Amino acid sequence: MDQVLPADTFIVINKTVLQDDRKILISLYEPLIGGLAINLYNTLWTYLDHLELISTEYTHNTLLNTMMISVSEMMDARLKLEGIGLLKTYVKKGSVNNFIYELYSPVSAKEFLNNPILSTALYNALGKVEYDRVVEYFKIPSVNLKNYEDITAKFSDIFSWTSSSLREIEIYNLKNKTTRPLEMISKIDFNTIFSLIPEEILNVRSVTKEMKNFLMKISFIYNYDNEMMVELIRNSVTEKHTIDKAKLRELADKYYQFENFGKLPSLIYKNQPEYLRTTKTGVSKRMQMIHMFETTSPYDFIASKYKTGNPSSSDLKLISYLLIDLDLKPGVVNVLVDYVLKINRNKLTKSFVDTIAAQWKKSNIETVEDAMNIAEEEYHNRQKQASKKVVKEAKTPSWYHQEIEENLATDEEIQKLEEMLRG
Repeated sequence: MDQVLPADTFIVINKTVLQDDRKILISLYEPLIGGLAINLYNTLWTYLDHLELISTEYTHNTLLNTMMISVSEMMDARLKLEGIGLLKTYVKKGSVNNFIYELYSPVSAKEFLNNPILSTALYNALGKVEYDRVVEYFKIPSVNLKNYEDITAKFSDIFSWTSSSLREIEIYNLKNKTTRPLEMISKIDFNTIFSLIPEEILNVRSVTKEMKNFLMKISFIYNYDNEMMVELIRNSVTEKHTIDKAKLRELADKYYQFENFGKLPSLIYKNQPEYLRTTKTGVSKRMQMIHMFETTSPYDFIASKYKTGNPSSSDLKLISYLLIDLDLKPGVVNVLVDYVLKINRNKLTKSFVDTIAAQWKKSNIETVEDAMNIAEEEYHNRQKQASKKVVKEAKTPSWYHQEIEENLATDEEIQKLEEMLRG
């Protein structure tokens, strides 16, 4: 991803049939990506021509002024639109970069709420009461047709063909409502998973492409590996040796909540957002550290600190708190964890981490470089305070500012001392 400058130009292309999907965008998408991202989507829509096909060329400065936002805010909103499938971006580099923004339709409410990733994220964002209310709004009312007869006319009942009406069929490239699927890289290997489940338990041939996609989404949501997915599949196989999606989803949910104190997974940046990464290059040790902090997820980073590669549940809960409750960026969390481990005898004490994290949040630390700079500054201040304390303790005798009592030796003590000196 390339950083945008205000002078860079862009055009907007409509890749779909844009409709008034405000209810879907606001009720389903906005709780996940925020109002600013939805506003950017609608603003790009307004730049299209009267046929809603393509826009003229604009500079990003125009967009920023229209929305009254900064470049970083625009980039954050744009990435969220891309990630959730509403936007696709292309760039042609030059002295002034030229961008193309392709707009896509939101998926239907049925597709959204039946998508395990999107529905889980929405449930966690809204809570049960509001989530149920939203689902109820999009439900089709149930009508009992038991005593009714279907008398709808068929096409063939009304229309017929004549030879003069036949024509050669042409294929046209017409407008269509187009959506983008959520794109992700799977961390599980289906060959490994299915090799660990006996054929008499699961009929592997019954596992469709759609089911594999579902399993991949489940592993992504809950961060489950091959071993855990094998366990879930084995416990959700039906009598017909097929996978029960509903049961597997329920088991995945229960196990996650048990391991995470009743919490459900939330959508967060996996690692440092591209727009907040450094544009500097180099091979110095510092640049290598910056690259590592920016490209590693907090989960993988904390896991690397354990010999077994399995972080404790308390450490994972702390990482979740930093990312979700304090909304710190992943790269910043990595720096914070690394800093605390080094100055606190390899321990992530919640109260200690919380104090530093709150300070960084208040200072609006969002980039790895800023986090490293503030960590170094705090470390040097600690060193100075420690050295001052040592110097003060060295220069100040224990008897300073205290009354000194005059204790005279007794005749007996004097005699003993003289005997020691003679002997």
